[in-house]
Parts: sequence; structure tokens; C-alpha cells
Amino acid sequence: MATLQLNNITKHFGDTAVIKGIDLEVNDREFVVFVGPSGCGKSTLMRIIAGLESATDGDIVIDGQRMNDVGPADRGLAMVFQSYALYPHMTVEGNMGFSMRLAGVPKEERRAKVLETAKILQLERLLDRKPKALSGGQRQRVAIGRAIVRNPSIFLFDEPLSNLDAALRVQMRIELARLHEKLNATMIYVTHDQIEAMTMADKIVVLHDGVVEQVGSPMALYHHPANRFVAGFIGSPKMNFFDVELISTSPEGVQVRLPGGGECTVPVNAQALENVSSESTPVESQPALELGIRPEHLVLDEAGALSGQIEVLERLGGQTSLYVRMGDLLVTLMTDGDVAYRVHETIRFGFAPERAHLFAADGCALPSLAQHPLAGLTRHDNRTSGDAEALA
Repeated sequence: MATLQLNNITKHFGDTAVIKGIDLEVNDREFVVFVGPSGCGKSTLMRIIAGLESATDGDIVIDGQRMNDVGPADRGLAMVFQSYALYPHMTVEGNMGFSMRLAGVPKEERRAKVLETAKILQLERLLDRKPKALSGGQRQRVAIGRAIVRNPSIFLFDEPLSNLDAALRVQMRIELARLHEKLNATMIYVTHDQIEAMTMADKIVVLHDGVVEQVGSPMALYHHPANRFVAGFIGSPKMNFFDVELISTSPEGVQVRLPGGGECTVPVNAQALENVSSESTPVESQPALELGIRPEHLVLDEAGALSGQIEVLERLGGQTSLYVRMGDLLVTLMTDGDVAYRVHETIRFGFAPERAHLFAADGCALPSLAQHPLAGLTRHDNRTSGDAEALA
């Protein structure tokens, strides 16, 4: 059992508030990722959980026990940092077993635990090497192994892949996901990379300016972002946004006028706008609306409601990115890799209304009338019943 509760956590550095009242629950065996732009407070929040920073206010509760006054070494946590922080004069075995050595664990017991962990991380053949003889990915696995041997209740990862090249980051993402399955442990992971968050997390916590913007499964955040910030942050390339004009509301959704004059009814709950329409309210009094559509949901269509000139074209093999100029807007469109368009060509394109999102003037998303079937899916929902029993 390894659960975490944060109750109204705040953190001030002088007069500057960096964490502004965060409440969060992390369940047993969950892989939770804190994600957000630089300066959003994610690493500070991680350090508060670890005990490396003290909260200005609020409670940290681990497995039902309040930990505010408990030191880092006694919280039962293990942290893996961005830098490997390995002792250069020690072997892999020495680095992994150092904490047990300090704790007075007998040599044979220590070695057995290191060997068991080395097998999990595929480091058995490297135990006699020193860090300078290891690759970046191998060093990071040693740092993770050093955490595993402590048998912590919760693993904390603070941007552990940032120092690796792109290929190694992909490999280590896969290895961390496998490690989570194998250890059946509770893990909290900090990153600014939303691709890491989407591919590894059971639950994503999106932070911005010291507050939690949204908590949910990766697919819930992708298909049902709570606001414009989450919509623009989750997904790569980022979502396109268009200013649109409200025409009317109905039980079927909100009808809007698109740039270029086309019309579309977006199937969202219009309750917040139901008393406003172009027929009953002056145009200048109507609420500001923004329509969001992801690049992968825009489709080339000669009868499409939108048009523009290709300004940049990026061929990536299996897919092509088109950057299309529409007045002051540069719209990103993802399409098949073999399209024959060229730069400066004018194209028409559109989208399915159910793929679109509407945001009010305050940035909040109008709720979709249909829940996406994958919105609640996590990595572990793909297990067979036999897998689940084996990992229980």
C-alpha cells in the first residue's frame, strides 16, 4: 500500500507564491505525471513531497500518516534526479548498494539485493564497471537501481530523461513503463515534455503558474481538455485556435461562424450561452468564443469551410505537416506523407464538428455532449484478466 494525499499545499519564497493551494490524491500503484511549462511549480511540488522543501501551508499525507515534520530519509521515498549523481570512483554494484552499506546491511544481503535489481534493469553484466564506462541510458538505469534497492513506498522521478538524446529517451520511456508494471509500485514523475506524460502516465496532473489546471487520464485530457491552456499544452503539434462568432445555441450544440464565413454546429453543452444569440443580443455584447481543432483532425477537402496558402511544408515520411497561412493565423495541418502539394499553393480543408472544441472568454471549455470512448482509458486497461491477476 502506497498512497499520497496533498491537502491545500502552498509554497512561498518571500512574497512570491509558487504553489497556490494544491489538493491531489495519488492512489496505490498509480503512475502519476506532473507536467507543465518551466516555472509552473512541478519540481517544487515534487521536492515538497520528498521533504527537500517545506510547504508554507497544507499537509502531506503518505499511507495515512502526516509527513510534514518527518525528514526526507524517514518518509520511505526514493528520488531519481535529472543528473545521475553517481560516485565516479565506485562500480555499478558499489553505487547501487551504497545506501544499504550506510544502513549497515550485511554484505551478502546487500549483494543479493543488488543482483536482484540488476536483473530487473538488465545491468548484470555491468556490475564491475565504473560510471565513465557506461552510456547515458545505462547510467540512468544505475540511478534507478539505486532507488529500487531501498524498497521505497513511492518512487519520485524529477525529469530523469532530460539529459538523454531523443533515441535514448524513447528507449528509457519504454523501460520505465515496463519497470512500473514489474515492480507494481506507486510512481510520481515530473516532466515538461507532454509526450512523456501521454505515453507513460496512468494519470496526468497539468500544472500552470502554481495551480492544477486539470487531472485525468492521458486520453481524457486529449479529448476533453478543461480549458484552453490544457488544450494547447497537451498534444503535439499543438491545437489550432480560431476566433469564431456565435450564431445561435440549441440542444444540439453551438452554431458559430468560422473565419472565411463558413458555419458549423459544435456539439457542446451550450447552457452557459443559452440566453445569448445574434438575433436577440447586439454583436458587440455577445460572448467571445474560440474554436480549437487539433492538426490531426483537420482534413484536406475541396469543399471544406476553411482555406489558406501553404507557407511551410514538412515531409516526415509517413506524414506531412502543412503550415497554412489564413490572414494573421498560421494553421497546422497533419496529413498523409504522400500528398503532392507544394509551398505557396492554396488549399481548402475542414473538420468533423465532433472533433472541435469551444472555449468561452474565460478560457473554460464548453463540455462536449458526447464522452469519447477512450477518454477514461489508461495503460493498464489494456491488460487481460490474466495479466491483471499476475500483477496483483
